[in-house]
Amino acid sequence: MTAPHELPARPGPAADLAARLSALVPALETERLRLRAPTLADFPAWAEILCSPRAVHMDGPYGRDDAFTEFAATVGSWLLRGHGPWTIESRATGEVLGFVCLNMEPSDQEPELGYFLRAGAEGQGIAQEATRAARQQAWALGLPSLVSYIDPQNARSVALAERIGARRDTEAEAVLAGTVSEGALVYRHPRPEIAG
Repeated sequence: MTAPHELPARPGPAADLAARLSALVPALETERLRLRAPTLADFPAWAEILCSPRAVHMDGPYGRDDAFTEFAATVGSWLLRGHGPWTIESRATGEVLGFVCLNMEPSDQEPELGYFLRAGAEGQGIAQEATRAARQQAWALGLPSLVSYIDPQNARSVALAERIGARRDTEAEAVLAGTVSEGALVYRHPRPEIAG
């Protein structure tokens, strides 16, 4: 049974307000993907990822309630910072494939481009397509810089960061000493005017 806090608001003024706020999040489209504002209906896909061993590189796996708290906090950053997560959806089928985020979490020193997919969506170039679109939006939003904090054991994320042109920044890694992110690799994303 779905917990009450995971259910959408009942029809009425509160649900209408939620829909209006959600509509303010910029929707992005790529050849195969739609990046849109997350809704409560997306939480099962979020929990599927964060509550599984697949979340080991994101301080997981989480319990379902902790995954919900992480979901709510991450989605809330749209209100607090003007950037946050998108649900990655297949344009062909409408299936939720994963999430891509422009985050600023505790211990982050600068805005972060993060990404995580459901198991069935990996190995198809989906993360690369979604991160390129999100990164372009980061620059359109005027973010001063953008990095990805990556667990050194997460070879797939390292490879993706390098494939999309991000470069390791050891000076930024040194700044993480003494924080909960100490030991993370920092990959800096190039601004469009210097992208190669």
